[in-house]
Amino acid sequence: MKPELESMVTCPACGHQEAEVMPEGACQYYYQCKWCHALLKPKSGDCCIFCSYGDTPCPSVQSRKPGHNDG
Repeated sequence: MKPELESMVTCPACGHQEAEVMPEGACQYYYQCKWCHALLKPKSGDCCIFCSYGDTPCPSVQSRKPGHNDG
């Protein structure tokens, strides 16, 4: 099963939501809100901004879910 590559990111500063495409081969550590320009960083324990502020976890976390098969 291929991972979902789109996530709706919600800015904690202003609440603006933006659909973003997630990179498959790397984590994204920084994201600037397109509305208020706040610089988002992952919350403690999260690998990227999608795991912290997105409605879909990043592809690397999705691939670790039980029953996920990359073949």
